[in-house]
Amino acid sequence: MKLRLCHLYPELLNLYGDRGNVLILRRRAEWRGIAVEVTRLSLGDKLDPGVYDLYFLGGGPDQEQGVASSDLFQKGPWLKEAVEGGAALLAICGGYQLLGEYYRASNGETLPGVGLWAAYTEAGIKRLKGNIAIQVEELGLERPVIGFENHGGRTFLQGARPLGQVIYGDGNNGTDGTEGARYKSAIGTYLHGPLLSKNPHLADYLLELALRRRYGEVELAPLDDSLEIAVNEGVFRRFLPTKGKW
Repeated sequence: MKLRLCHLYPELLNLYGDRGNVLILRRRAEWRGIAVEVTRLSLGDKLDPGVYDLYFLGGGPDQEQGVASSDLFQKGPWLKEAVEGGAALLAICGGYQLLGEYYRASNGETLPGVGLWAAYTEAGIKRLKGNIAIQVEELGLERPVIGFENHGGRTFLQGARPLGQVIYGDGNNGTDGTEGARYKSAIGTYLHGPLLSKNPHLADYLLELALRRRYGEVELAPLDDSLEIAVNEGVFRRFLPTKGKW
């Protein structure tokens, strides 16, 4: 088997080590004997929707988002075609925001979004930051997804399905208890970290979604994730405000 991964705007959208997610996906696939081809696409590059199985976009400050926004908007129809065709996608923070309907910055400038999911983002006055844990239904109830959020934008879902429900932290907007968005095999989230280093179960879920496009249902061989699971459990319980909830 071979996995084709497209890393969009690696030089612009890479806050808090977000590009580490690409390394983690690659290593977890290769440890199972799955070849991985990583292609980096940026400003002006054509995106062929039939080539890649998995797409990744990281986060970036408003200035970098503004630079990437118009180019991503041009790539939008190709990216949506890829997702409709079964490709998987992970977008973090700024990348997540730009795949919604629009992002309105604090200076009033509105950056048009791709419209992959029915959601919009507007800048808030206070940043939402700190450790966060969410419950993702597809990953079961016994293991949360954890990470670190630091975003000024407030994202509001307008029919889009959330990635998960907030256990602690702020999530999309600090008020409605949702975090991230889902559309088919595409996932958007505010969780940095890099996210997948603390959540091997989410990394494998993405790999399965991506491989399904060409190979149908795939059952990944198990790995020794004892260290990663210990980190996940330790960080989760360290910041859990209410003991006994889990």
